[in-house]
Amino acid sequence: MADGHYRFQQGAGQHYFQPYSHHTRHLQQRPQSPTSAGRNPFSADTPSPSRSPGAQSPAYNMYNQSHTQGQHAILNGASHHQYRVQMAAKPFQHQTHLQHAHQHQHQQEHTAHATHTANYSHHQHNHSGGNLTSGASHFTSTQIQNGTTTNAYIESSKPVTEHWAKQIQQAQQEREMTTAHPHARNSSRVTKNVIAGSNGVKEPEKEERSRIGHAVSTDDHLVWSELDMGGSALKTIAPTLFNYTFLTHLYLNNNRLTSVPPIIRKLKALTVLNLSINNISELPAEIGMLVNLKELLLYDNHIETLPFELGNLYQLNTLGIVGNPLNEDLLSIIKEEGTSALVKYLRENAPVFGPPNERDWVIVDESETPDAEKFTVLSYNILCDKAATPSQYGYTPTAALVWEQRREVILKELRSHDADIICLQEVDQDCYNNFLREALAHNDYKGVFWPRTRSRTMVESQARWVDGCATFYKNSKFVLLDKQLIDFAGTAITRPDMKGEHDVFNRIMTRDNIAVVSFFENRLTGSRLIVSNTHTFWDEAYKDVKLVQVAIMMEQISKIAQKYANWPAVPEKDKVLFRYSNGDKEDGDDAEEVVRGPVPSLDYTDAPSIPMIVCGDFNSTPGSGIYNLITQGSLENHHQDLGEFKYGLFTRDGMKHPFALKSSYSHINELQFTNYTPGFSGVLDYIFYSTNTLQVRGLLGEVDGEYLQRVPGFPNYHFPSDHLALLSEFSVKPRKDKPTEANFGPQKERRS
Repeated sequence: MADGHYRFQQGAGQHYFQPYSHHTRHLQQRPQSPTSAGRNPFSADTPSPSRSPGAQSPAYNMYNQSHTQGQHAILNGASHHQYRVQMAAKPFQHQTHLQHAHQHQHQQEHTAHATHTANYSHHQHNHSGGNLTSGASHFTSTQIQNGTTTNAYIESSKPVTEHWAKQIQQAQQEREMTTAHPHARNSSRVTKNVIAGSNGVKEPEKEERSRIGHAVSTDDHLVWSELDMGGSALKTIAPTLFNYTFLTHLYLNNNRLTSVPPIIRKLKALTVLNLSINNISELPAEIGMLVNLKELLLYDNHIETLPFELGNLYQLNTLGIVGNPLNEDLLSIIKEEGTSALVKYLRENAPVFGPPNERDWVIVDESETPDAEKFTVLSYNILCDKAATPSQYGYTPTAALVWEQRREVILKELRSHDADIICLQEVDQDCYNNFLREALAHNDYKGVFWPRTRSRTMVESQARWVDGCATFYKNSKFVLLDKQLIDFAGTAITRPDMKGEHDVFNRIMTRDNIAVVSFFENRLTGSRLIVSNTHTFWDEAYKDVKLVQVAIMMEQISKIAQKYANWPAVPEKDKVLFRYSNGDKEDGDDAEEVVRGPVPSLDYTDAPSIPMIVCGDFNSTPGSGIYNLITQGSLENHHQDLGEFKYGLFTRDGMKHPFALKSSYSHINELQFTNYTPGFSGVLDYIFYSTNTLQVRGLLGEVDGEYLQRVPGFPNYHFPSDHLALLSEFSVKPRKDKPTEANFGPQKERRS
């Protein structure tokens, strides 16, 4: 249930804290500390309802002991294989009431734990400058230990909503858990419910997306991901804790914390964070980075307002805020409409903070080559309008998802880079025809566009929203010689070797991804260039499909490039641009501008000798089958990405192509990411180039690191897509053989 606690299940046959009996008739038979511990029974004369272990107790120095394997991982993270996480049907059905706590004082000593926490050897709970007292301060049912009354801030003249009633109930349950490590103790109650044969590993949640996405990465070998430090009289938190980025549940309730360190942003896997019954007066903005949180419990603190960054927590079901002097406007929203409404309010009303610093330009080749032909290539998945939905990007303000807002930021970025070649993915027909083509024409661009093949079966009103790949080029620099569409599914089903293959029809044919190939000639140098722009299928469960799509693309490019090697020369008159007449000199005399005329077309002997760019959104990371096929030129027929599926010659003989290709960003070991979302951050986009004909000179670098400390994912107001734009500068290598130039006969001198 959204407002309930998670319970934890202990492996069969394991011993943890003996559960307290909560029935009156058993109160006189409460368990004592084990005799083997060498300690006297706890005195019942103390006025405190609960008591923390002394400074020399093994429980107090819980992170500095040698522990036995039989203890539960929630206390110290002991790595064993006997536990399984389980959601309780009802939140904490058995609790020790405060009135019982006032009459009976318990002290139990947990046995030694496994030697997991060497990193915590310095953590003696004395970071505030001295040893803490071993006992919790005394409080009554109307007075919380941090000074907050139990009935504070919960009275209202309006009817109590179900959500708020659950918060009140849950807050009371938190107040009643006065012992150290209460969640760990309660977890021992479900020991006998372990499923036979379970090794305690959590089953990963499956994410259904229309775009690539992965759950926050965790170590699959870990059998614990919860840590309970509740009721330990902590005044500060050891920084080492925040290295445990795999934690999903963290309990810091019933302590003496006065603040939450900003470094908590590192714990991005957290789904439950309990900070109840402390002395916290404000939350850091970095808490907004914990976008996987389902429960954030802050009961009985001193919080008056909330950071706007809390609006990033789009998956938050419960923001436990009872017992805080919260701003009345915020309090009324959560009391009347619930947690989701408050999170949305904070997200939609958050001020737009400043933009990041500009991305650095990284120089790869510093050699001086003044006569070398240079050009720049930009590749960018711009996130089409139909995919930019609030349900898909719940952490993004609605205004930042509006297409009219995003398209202006996209256009501004394209114009600022002023690349010679622009390859865009996820461009729908309406965007291309009614916005980009006209807007970029003012910047000397012409374009080539094909939508995905599904548009062929649609009426025009629907087909206009189908996305595809668009390639723009500087008209003053290049002549478009040819353009080709590569239909992956259509090509696959017409291949003789794939006829009758069930996997082709069931997996390849149902995906309508494409590649667009363009063939250019430089107006002034006569050199030629092949540019392929593609967007492969997104789903990680279909690695075989993506790999076959790229194998088909490279096979088709090989055939097309062979045809381009024999492409006829372009007449000079077709390469001369119209130019306005020369202007006037300042002294009034006519100024004659010296214009360099075009040269004859260069001739190429074979396909690999033509300069080539292959770029796009490949939805695959470095080291994948796609990456290796493109950069190594071949891939074995039994590659793991193919699985057990059958795809004709590809799975019988393997895959190959004749080009020497390399990722331009491999010169800096790729970027940190090209796709940035809470569920996935990694490299999916590339600009590959032919190493025998082109040289990388420079690259557009990383995003401002400080900016990323506050941003859980793209898109936002500054980054209109969840992908980054890639930009590379190339120079054409001098040809070793003397180039053959087409002869057009005597030419008249031209002036344009």
